[in-house]
Amino acid sequence: MNSINLLTHLPIVETFHSVQGEGAWMGVNAFFIRLAGCDVGCPWCDTKISWNVKKHPQMAIADLVTEAVNANPAIVIITGGEPLMHDLTALTDQLKSQGLRVHLETSGSHPFSGNFDWVSFSPKQFKHPHHSIYDRVSELKVVVKDESDLLWAEQNAARVAPNVLKYLQPEWETVGSKDLILQYVLSHPDWRVSLQTHKLLGVR
Repeated sequence: MNSINLLTHLPIVETFHSVQGEGAWMGVNAFFIRLAGCDVGCPWCDTKISWNVKKHPQMAIADLVTEAVNANPAIVIITGGEPLMHDLTALTDQLKSQGLRVHLETSGSHPFSGNFDWVSFSPKQFKHPHHSIYDRVSELKVVVKDESDLLWAEQNAARVAPNVLKYLQPEWETVGSKDLILQYVLSHPDWRVSLQTHKLLGVR
């Protein structure tokens, strides 16, 4: 990839129009831009197809913006993969110049870039977050497999602003993760349960 492509193109797994399935914006009309590339390596990841950046085509940022505008969504969500592997400044600036509200879904494992209205931060123990993410967070979402993930959740919660929404999401392949989260939330009222409602609805 040359320096011109870094400014005008990004590797894209897919774009699609659906509803946000998780977090504070659950159920909202959303246009998704899924970027290719991830080096975090979560074993339970449901989008492993996105990991290898070389397997996905480069797409012009101008064309992505046109698609987003034509979808007429309430929000545009940039996700991955790990989107912060790429400089998101040009993409977000062009989306916002069209009056679109722009959200980010990230593990925070790379330096922060871009101009966002909302940042959903899901830190992973497999690759620790970059320090630049913590003062940008709107909501914190931690996937929980066992009790070590609850400790990880609290460690990251201590580094974000007090008004950040805090979610625990069960790792559905692990027996007991749901009950572990429910009991934790019942004894820690500053946390909420996160569910992937798009899977329950059978949509992307």
